[in-house]
Amino acid sequence: MNAKTTLIGAVLVIAALVVLTCVYYVDQREKAIVFQFGEIIRSDDQPGLHFKLPWRSVQFFDARIQTLDAEPELYLTSEKKNLVVDSFVKWRIGDVARFYVTMGGLQSNARARLAQRVNDSLRDEFGKRLVKDVISGDRVEIMVGVQKAVDEEARGIGIQVVDVRLKRVDLDPAVSERVYSRMEAERTRVAKSLRARGAEAAERIRADADRQRVITVAEAYREAEQLRGEGDAQATTIYADAFGRDREFYGLYRSLNAYKQTFSDADDLLVLDPSGQFFKYFNQSATEPLLPSQTADN
Repeated sequence: MNAKTTLIGAVLVIAALVVLTCVYYVDQREKAIVFQFGEIIRSDDQPGLHFKLPWRSVQFFDARIQTLDAEPELYLTSEKKNLVVDSFVKWRIGDVARFYVTMGGLQSNARARLAQRVNDSLRDEFGKRLVKDVISGDRVEIMVGVQKAVDEEARGIGIQVVDVRLKRVDLDPAVSERVYSRMEAERTRVAKSLRARGAEAAERIRADADRQRVITVAEAYREAEQLRGEGDAQATTIYADAFGRDREFYGLYRSLNAYKQTFSDADDLLVLDPSGQFFKYFNQSATEPLLPSQTADN
């Protein structure tokens, strides 16, 4: 009984090993190649469970999209100016059997081959264009052209190039410095021109304002002098009319104002001849009428 059980167990183990060596599973993210004594038997297995003969072997390869991020490179334009270009490539294995034969199944070999081909294509594309064309809007055309050219060659090694992108396109640092210097000089020239024109306009406005001020002051002075003259004429007319109506009263009025202004302070002292004209109204007799005109009227 023990011998029979051991035999059955051994048979089951051998059967399990045979099954394990005859069954393999292909993930949807992978591609598989079936070999028999080093020769490729098939390479088109779809994702899922598959069977093979025990003496055959299976090798799996990553079928997902890979990214080749190249180092920034210098490319010369048609006007002999260097541009620093940073790009990357999206690729994946298309024909796994061809990939294995040409690249030995190594992604490192595929990356090196792709990098060289992308570099050559970018150099050709930039060599046909001016700097302004690249910067202004030819990037899409460049990327499409490079992707098409690289993909055509890459299919010969079992690779499919999905996309080529330019992350950054810059002028060479030395060229950039010269461009920035020219831009700075141009902006400085424009700024100086604008400042000069502004200063000219300011001087013109200032001169016009000064002229307007002189004209306004002169007109105001003329008008003031005219009004002052008219006032003086009216005052003279009034004085003459008043003097003509009653000269004695006008003399009395002027004398009283003179007395008021002369003796406005208690400390004022005036030495004059009492019989002079200044005190003529003080020297008149009390019996005499104060104003001769009034006596004449009586």
